[in-house]
Amino acid sequence: QVQLVESGGGLVQAGGSLRLSCAASGRTFSSERMAMGWFRQTPGKEREFVAAIDWSGGKTYYADSVKGRFTISRDNVANTVYLQMNSLKPEDTAVYYCAARKSPYGSEGAYTYAYWGQGTQVTVSS
Repeated sequence: QVQLVESGGGLVQAGGSLRLSCAASGRTFSSERMAMGWFRQTPGKEREFVAAIDWSGGKTYYADSVKGRFTISRDNVANTVYLQMNSLKPEDTAVYYCAARKSPYGSEGAYTYAYWGQGTQVTVSS
């Protein structure tokens, strides 16, 4: 099994920055090479892809809406993935979820991720 715990969400003004963290644990996570992703969701809408990173950290993927503003990274020693969010906009307001995929390669498809965290709220005020 894999446990994912997000942190770092909060309230920030438009133009500000936040860094989300996702700590992973569990025997499965330690033994498999898992890609990681960040998704977000607002009430009444489907979960939306934000960013993903391969197990090696060598390749990253971004939604067009966050490209150039958000950066995903990971520390495989600390079993933690990060999402640095800069130049935040009110439309970035959502619950952000961390996810792990049973593959070393990242994906934009939420259905391809087997494990999910509980989510952390990000609110950007105008």
